[in-house]
Amino acid sequence: QVQLVESGGGLVQPGGSLRLSCAASGTIFSIYAMGWYRQAPGKQRELVARIGSNGITNYADSVKGRFTISRDNAKNTVYLQMNSLKPEDTAVYYCNQGGGITVAGNYWGQGTQVTVSS
Repeated sequence: QVQLVESGGGLVQPGGSLRLSCAASGTIFSIYAMGWYRQAPGKQRELVARIGSNGITNYADSVKGRFTISRDNAKNTVYLQMNSLKPEDTAVYYCNQGGGITVAGNYWGQGTQVTVSS
């Protein structure tokens, strides 16, 4: 059974940084694209960043130049480095396996809260 476990969320001041991690188990991690999504209160869940099995990355316009997605196939882990955080980045961040640019994959983590506030 596929399990995705996110960690690394928390409270940070505007302009600060956080690194999220998502550890996968029960899957052949290296063959799947991995994505980070977020959902703010009252808003739809949105794709933040995606990394293909070939390492190719895609980002939402709102985070380009500030966020970096990466993966370590030896550790079955995908990361999201978030710099220059803004209050509008506040959301629950979810890890997702196997999705494309427009359609999410079937497996989700439980989410980790990121709050950007002074």
